[in-house]
Amino acid sequence: MNENMNAWGILRKLSWEDVLLILGTLIVARLAVAIIQWVVRHLSEKAPARLRLFILRLLPISRLLIGLVVVVVIVPILIEPKFQNIIALIASVGVAVAFAFKDYASCLVAGLVTVLENTYQPGDWIEIDGTYGEVKSIGLRAVCVVTPDDTEVSIPHSRLWSASIFNASSGNRSLMCVADFYLHPEHDASLVRRHLTEVAQTSSYRKPETHVVVVVFEKPWGTHYRLKAYVKESREQFLFITDLTVRGKEMLRSTGIRFAQATYAETNKA
Repeated sequence: MNENMNAWGILRKLSWEDVLLILGTLIVARLAVAIIQWVVRHLSEKAPARLRLFILRLLPISRLLIGLVVVVVIVPILIEPKFQNIIALIASVGVAVAFAFKDYASCLVAGLVTVLENTYQPGDWIEIDGTYGEVKSIGLRAVCVVTPDDTEVSIPHSRLWSASIFNASSGNRSLMCVADFYLHPEHDASLVRRHLTEVAQTSSYRKPETHVVVVVFEKPWGTHYRLKAYVKESREQFLFITDLTVRGKEMLRSTGIRFAQATYAETNKA
């Protein structure tokens, strides 16, 4: 076996001490990742809300640094640290990755670009290929997203090259929420806009000192209102939308405004 290894010209003859050192390095690295992950998540839950996203961002960075340390420790054990050997190793690995693991390599490169460009980070709410949820963790190959239905979805980083990525929060605690209302066309639009604005402004979920916007679209079947406002905490976005919808409907019903009906819409389309 050693003769075959020496035939490569760049690999060293390994002793049992070298093998144990490599195994020990991998085990220590694995334990370090697990400990850092537990500590960071524990600190993020105990720290003030404004620091939660900043602390969670340390997870992918720490894993990347530990991976680099492992490579720095193991590579000199496996090969003679000469310039020619390093070049030959890089060339050999590049060819193998290009032909045999090109998809996996694409995910690794995209993951590195994601971390460096901060495309998304733990705590962000993103949508990729129709999957919307909170970024739980960023691995070397894929990003783990937790949907509003508490389902974990792993999305390969390689989708960065071919798919549009929608980031609703971009590192912020807040994000914009939209509640839709569909009303019969016969009503006072100015009155409805004032009431919907008041509903959003008085919601306990709204982020203070942010604007409330009501956008109106006239459709053949009625009038479409979109009530837009920022929520204080991104995890409460669906509670905020529910609050706007329920209180908005109560307000509209109390003023005698009718809602658009499916039968009415179908009749006008015909």
